[in-house]
Amino acid sequence: QEFVTVLVRDPRIQKEDSWHSYIDYEIFIHTNSICFTRKTSCVRRRYREFVWLRQRLQSNAVLIQLPELPSRTPFFNMNNPNHVDHRRQGLQEFLEKILQDALLLSDSRLHLFLQTQLSPEDMEACVSGQTKFSVADAILSFASLNRRFPIEDEEGKKGKNDADSDSESSSSGLGPSDDSISCGCKASPASEES
Repeated sequence: QEFVTVLVRDPRIQKEDSWHSYIDYEIFIHTNSICFTRKTSCVRRRYREFVWLRQRLQSNAVLIQLPELPSRTPFFNMNNPNHVDHRRQGLQEFLEKILQDALLLSDSRLHLFLQTQLSPEDMEACVSGQTKFSVADAILSFASLNRRFPIEDEEGKKGKNDADSDSESSSSGLGPSDDSISCGCKASPASEES
């Protein structure tokens, strides 16, 4: 029986500059589905990246009515735990519904969104063949840079010593960048956010 478990958890406030902040969320995927290049992955995404993903999925699957994202409200307060958790729950429900649709699962943007830290621009470039790396290459490269799970940690000790890097470049999508965020995934889906 194939399964896909998705958790949206661990909201964190990130500072863009001295005036602007945003919240990003950890997206944890655990699956045995043949649709996924990696069976376990973890990335951080912000709300506007979810908006981008929904728009792209809708434009590629015009006959499917996609689930809604939690509404963007002018009264959203990132310092209010209820607001943040309500959005987190809505984002998780959105992904759970998306991942049940076989047509949407065939969209490479969804896989790049869930299994790499590429920016929307880099995801578009990768999907349209404008990069030197394929979708699978991007996912595998990101995984090798972010070994966080016990089995992968053991493999990393046998292999390269540089497998602990937590960053990705928004220019190539595969090198270090100062604006990337470490994921810090937990090894088991049983450890939920508090």
